[in-house]
Amino acid sequence: MKDLIINGAKLLGVTLDDALAARLAEYANLLKAWNKKMNLTAITDDADIATKHFLDSLTALCTNRVNGKVMDVGTGAGFPGLVLKIVKPELSMTLLDSLNKRITFLGNVCDELNIGGVELIHARAEDVGRNASYRGKFDTVVSRAVANLTVLSEWCIPFLKRGGYFLALKGPLAEQELKDARRAIKILGGEVEDVCETDIPFTDLKHKIIVIKKVGQTPLKYPRKAGIATKIPIGTPYNLSK
Repeated sequence: MKDLIINGAKLLGVTLDDALAARLAEYANLLKAWNKKMNLTAITDDADIATKHFLDSLTALCTNRVNGKVMDVGTGAGFPGLVLKIVKPELSMTLLDSLNKRITFLGNVCDELNIGGVELIHARAEDVGRNASYRGKFDTVVSRAVANLTVLSEWCIPFLKRGGYFLALKGPLAEQELKDARRAIKILGGEVEDVCETDIPFTDLKHKIIVIKKVGQTPLKYPRKAGIATKIPIGTPYNLSK
């Protein structure tokens, strides 16, 4: 697995030494062990974990915008946030998820691999996004496979400092999601700066990363209470206030 990770990362322009690859391999072992007692991932083959979780997460680095204080919204089993933290230890990383079992798992990984500088939060993004300790505090927010871009923008953009970046790791429907989300992004104080397409090494999968810069203030009404963003996305005909 280590060689696969090192060689795949190199194709993404990321240099990993043997020690970092070994930490990721141990992360994979912990993921497989914990997955036997709780559902963390459907991907359990070593090669697939290396490519579809680890290398997939590392595609975020291709944007050159993962820096400083970072939050991963809906981190799940730590993708992409914990992978990014392992590869770039200088990051200050906050991992947010609504399921406590995932946070418990991530705490164990951090303990076993002696990873410091990670804050683990068991909560919904809608609730934390209205907390003054977190709102407008992050340089980068990342999220992978959590919700459509309109909903995800309402959850993620409030966490950003002005000038910070929201990186939405998306698949083949990225362009349509972006088209639907543009009005919401503008309302939330964001501006689409780029769409980066990357191949995931040693697979036939392609990733599109939507890069959104925080250029204004997010109105205080956002994010709305839990469940509303999904039921009434910003910019829909049913959202009469906007």
